[in-house]
Amino acid sequence: MRKNQFIVVLILFIFFVISFLTNILGPLIPDIITDFKVSLTMAALLPFAFFVAYGVFSIPSGVAVESYGEKQVMLAAFLVSFFGAILFSMFPNFPIALVSLFLIGSGMAMLQVAINPLLRVAGGEEHFAFNSVMGQLAFGLASFISPFLFSYLVLNLENYSGPDNSNFIINTFHNIVPENLPWVSLYWIFGIISLFMLIFIYPIKLPKVERNEDEKAGTWATNKELFKNKKVLLFFMGLFAYVGTEQGVANWMSQFLSEYHGLDPRVEGAGAISLFWGLLTVGCILGLLLLKFMDSKLVLKLFSGAAILSLTAALFGSAQIAVVAFPLVGFFASVMWSIIFSLALNSVKDNHGALSGILCSGIVGGAIVPLIVGAIGDLVGLKGGMIFLYLTLGFIFSIGFWAKPLVNNKTISLKELFGSGKISEP
Repeated sequence: MRKNQFIVVLILFIFFVISFLTNILGPLIPDIITDFKVSLTMAALLPFAFFVAYGVFSIPSGVAVESYGEKQVMLAAFLVSFFGAILFSMFPNFPIALVSLFLIGSGMAMLQVAINPLLRVAGGEEHFAFNSVMGQLAFGLASFISPFLFSYLVLNLENYSGPDNSNFIINTFHNIVPENLPWVSLYWIFGIISLFMLIFIYPIKLPKVERNEDEKAGTWATNKELFKNKKVLLFFMGLFAYVGTEQGVANWMSQFLSEYHGLDPRVEGAGAISLFWGLLTVGCILGLLLLKFMDSKLVLKLFSGAAILSLTAALFGSAQIAVVAFPLVGFFASVMWSIIFSLALNSVKDNHGALSGILCSGIVGGAIVPLIVGAIGDLVGLKGGMIFLYLTLGFIFSIGFWAKPLVNNKTISLKELFGSGKISEP
């Protein structure tokens, strides 16, 4: 039991690592635009390279896990991520950044597919729901912390006072990172973390995973058949819209705050992004509570409607309103992934494993939507580009009206919760 608890902790740490590497792009984008002198569209190619890897590798990674096992895929994932991070660390230019992010994204996609069934087996099916929430909290914690690490490294390296500085980490990075690109230090950290995880996991014996029917990737023929189902395509578009919205806000809010309100992307911008991910995590917990008392479609309508109002306040309000309203979009977006995913699974009778693979490939929305925002932003300004997010949020809002699941989420009435009011005999 103790060994399995260790495996659970290891998997939770892997969730933390995935999030740390995935959600750091937002704070980096203003610096990349300035230092590499690229347009908004070109800058948007960075999240595109990262998230298109998610979309491309989700289904093949499921097939690879079934063929070679979780451990081999996890080791391969960290090896690919290591090469991607070190490549850019040593050759920091824009074309290499695209290749690097594609490799890191590929590694993260492989990990996502491998660790969920492993978490179920290591922690026990009876604890899977609890451990999954813990995984989301670890994911959110990393997203909350990473912008602060970005600020710490960049500001300290920019204001470096010489070798008398007693900070070993800053001294080391000063010697290996280009003086005009202090944020490249984050890629060295990505590489070090990936190498550490590779060495750490290699000797560990992981439990054998017997996959449930809903965890199997399914044959190519099954996937092809599901793609012909209109409901499957609509829910795929829903998750595409959700990840696109999440990344569209997270990747562009710091640049928006800098461009329209003159706020420092290394301080106020990074702080807003950190709060965005922090509130998204808190919202997950509130969402879990609400789903015990309310129909999931109603929760989706309320939260997506509130996200639309928050986005409006962020785009058209003052600086003081924007730094709060942008993170609030994250809070209200928190329940969207889990509700859309569960509505999709509850709307199709079988082949849930193959369906899950198709739905997860909707993560490619994180590649396409920020790119569209950037392209429109180059034509009419970033505010005009971010108005595109009304379309993605509007589609998510519509799901609450047209979704017709075969099974609705079980809710508890207040009467059931508190009983009939009579005090039972001891």
